[in-house]
Amino acid sequence: MMKRLTRILMAAVAVTAWMTAQATIPAGYYNSLEGKSGEALKNAIHDLAMQHTVLSYNSLWNYFPETDCYPDDPGRVWDMYSDYVYRFGATWGMNREHSVPKSWWAPSGQNNNVNLYPSYTDINHLYPSDADANEAKLNWPLGEVSQTTFDNGVTKVGYPKIGQGGGASEVFEPDDRYKGDFARTYFYMACTYQHYIWRYTFMLTNNNWKTLNDWSVELLCRWARNDAVSDKEVDRNDAVQKCQNNRNPFIDIPQLFEYIWGNRQGEVFYLSEAGMSSDTTTYSGEPELIAPTQGTVLDFGEVAIGKSLEYTLYIKGHGLNNPLSVKVYLYDKDMFSIPVNMVSRSMANSAEGYPLTITYTPTAVGDHTSRLLISDGGLVGSVGVELRARCAEVPVLTTLTALDASNITGSSYTANWKAPEEKVDYYMITRTIYKHDSGETLTDVFTTENGEETSYNFNDRHSNETHTYSVQSYRLGYISEPSNVITIDATGLTGIQADKPLQVIAMEGGILVKCSENVGQAIVYNVSGQEMCRIDELKDNTVIELPRGIYLLKTASSRQAWKIAVR
Repeated sequence: MMKRLTRILMAAVAVTAWMTAQATIPAGYYNSLEGKSGEALKNAIHDLAMQHTVLSYNSLWNYFPETDCYPDDPGRVWDMYSDYVYRFGATWGMNREHSVPKSWWAPSGQNNNVNLYPSYTDINHLYPSDADANEAKLNWPLGEVSQTTFDNGVTKVGYPKIGQGGGASEVFEPDDRYKGDFARTYFYMACTYQHYIWRYTFMLTNNNWKTLNDWSVELLCRWARNDAVSDKEVDRNDAVQKCQNNRNPFIDIPQLFEYIWGNRQGEVFYLSEAGMSSDTTTYSGEPELIAPTQGTVLDFGEVAIGKSLEYTLYIKGHGLNNPLSVKVYLYDKDMFSIPVNMVSRSMANSAEGYPLTITYTPTAVGDHTSRLLISDGGLVGSVGVELRARCAEVPVLTTLTALDASNITGSSYTANWKAPEEKVDYYMITRTIYKHDSGETLTDVFTTENGEETSYNFNDRHSNETHTYSVQSYRLGYISEPSNVITIDATGLTGIQADKPLQVIAMEGGILVKCSENVGQAIVYNVSGQEMCRIDELKDNTVIELPRGIYLLKTASSRQAWKIAVR
């Protein structure tokens, strides 16, 4: 883990109070929250935050240099999961980490067919992360560690303190300087995606408007109070707005969480009580454009030739007295298109704003740029949005080879596969669970964070279940053919198929193996899938001594599993 030459230790980062930071909040951005309380206030935050540009997953590393860099060293990645030094352009060993684990969201088919992609790429909760820390934290909830299983000086993982964890066996505890950052991130997610059905409810609840459960409310409120909003968060919030045209209100208005989950529940929220200056809460009556703001950049990332990619840009204003003019101009303007050239003032002045679709359809391989110009409407001047994209050749994806599961325990295992030679964006693991007690069958698709990973950990295995998995690679909208299928049966044995039978005879105190030839290595498992003993060369008339119990024997030359009872 410590072999990366780019890592060095850094000194602790000092944070300043929120009041010293200068956020660039558009005039009138939070007017829809005025005079609301409780559930109505949370719903207003949801409506405001959901209206954002949904980025593509493969474009995120193009935004991180703006959202997650050190102001005094812009080439360095600001990693909230470790103190190792990573630099943009050389980020091997890092992941795009969902601070609210994506495995917590029930699959779309179990989520009333809700589109989950906005949360999958919402940069308000996606951070660059050291891969080792990310792997250690898995999908554990936030919490305070009582006994550590992983500690790199910034990220701690381990057994939770009493009353925490929501039933999870371990929790992830960030460094004190980032606890408020993660708390405000979770507040944002609990509002923005409150309409989701949650598959894992360690910290979240279904059918409850507060979304967060009681123990996580206590933890997150305490963290938010103890770790005030820093300049880092304010700067990141401004940068995120230029990427996806929304903001985290719990950074701009630090006490806002108190009105929903904290000490001011039930009270009516007024912007004036938030200490916000008048130029950020009201507008003068002159036509103004709230979104997008000057300097907004839409990066489509990489797209294969022959494919198209759409972004939705919300255009929202105050007091516009004429229609807005919108057009794509300059440079590679023929690669980008919009469906209209005018936006009515009523649509632009509405609370929802106007969703303008911008489509990138490349006709040649290479880098492409253009600009979207928004003008008229009574505005003084205009607002320009930079458009960036890159077109690549159509990828050729080979069929992957899935490998036997490893690290099998009574409750978990690791799915494995062989990496292909071609570049991959990420992998898709299709996992099916056959519940023998109820006859129920569940199939889900899981994705890795990147194309460098060749394994995926599952920690939801139960007795009387058979699990199978296959793997596919994804690249620029193309998906490879499914791999072979690996089976983990109810005993934990993998890859079982009838092949070359042996004769296994139970006897007092063990088993006797009869075979006509040397069958190579043999492993004996108990019914929980744990290895009991290993024989390098299993020969005819071999006696394996075992205590009383049920066992399975697997050999290197036979894919048939032998189940035997020793009495």
